[in-house]
Amino acid sequence: MTTAQSSAWCRLVIWSRKPSAASNSSSISWNATFRADMADTAANLHFPILDDIARDLAGDVNFPTCLDAAVLVRNTLKDPFAELAQVAKVISVEPLICSKLLRMANSIAYNPYGREVTDVATAVSRLGFDVVRTTSLAVALDQMLKSRNLRAYEPLAKQVWEHSIQVAAIARVLARRLGRVNPDEALLAGLVHDIGIFYLLYRAADYPVYQNDPDAVQALLVGWHESIGENLLHALGMPATIIDAVRDHDQPSNVETPCTVKDMIYFANLLASRDATEIPGTPLAPDTPRQQQDRERYADLLAEAADDIAQLQHALAG
Repeated sequence: MTTAQSSAWCRLVIWSRKPSAASNSSSISWNATFRADMADTAANLHFPILDDIARDLAGDVNFPTCLDAAVLVRNTLKDPFAELAQVAKVISVEPLICSKLLRMANSIAYNPYGREVTDVATAVSRLGFDVVRTTSLAVALDQMLKSRNLRAYEPLAKQVWEHSIQVAAIARVLARRLGRVNPDEALLAGLVHDIGIFYLLYRAADYPVYQNDPDAVQALLVGWHESIGENLLHALGMPATIIDAVRDHDQPSNVETPCTVKDMIYFANLLASRDATEIPGTPLAPDTPRQQQDRERYADLLAEAADDIAQLQHALAG
């Protein structure tokens, strides 16, 4: 089974949601052909975990605990009439998110005049809802990396997280330079573009087949992280622009004039993967002529993004 076939079948299983006749909720449309084909190929190694994830994403998603607060913050911020006090109250439930937001609000980037912020409401007001939304999810992802389930895959997960931070910072710088996309939206897309990897690693810890078998883990991530990531973002209620940016983000693209969040992630991912693959351990494929041209086109972004990368790492540290 090719990666393209795997992705297509995964989409058929997980994304084929049809309105229920009894309610406005969605119900999954399972495809028997997919299940039979999976069972008849080498991909059946991954069928149990993919089948379980598909079922979860079709109903009540079993989020890691560390994502609960981020989901709650995001749902609150989706309300166009949400008041500052209400948002601050929700954020205050999660001390780690509070501390990160206060640190950011008092950083040079948001506090150039040295007026210290000591309460959550003022920090939210200074940062804005977009930054709060992004930071809460970034903190949740960082905490997922430190969870018990990911201990066995800690070196790999840390490398992917560093890659995600680089992509996020480069995407924000590119968006800022071109002026066609909200830089904070590009930053958010960069941080979550590999959320499928983290979620698969988190779930893989419960399946003996992946213990002490790095090749099996690598095959799972390479074949499925984009599809699973896209579906997870659907479940998190992410905007369509973010979901579209994550979809097939590792595939070659032909972008003449970058003007969407997806375009920002394409170039940022390409630049951040210049010396190593996105998933550690996989072979570094040679660039196509177009990819080489695209790398050279925005090569100067790497130096420009260095400060943004350092600031983002500092904001999420400790």
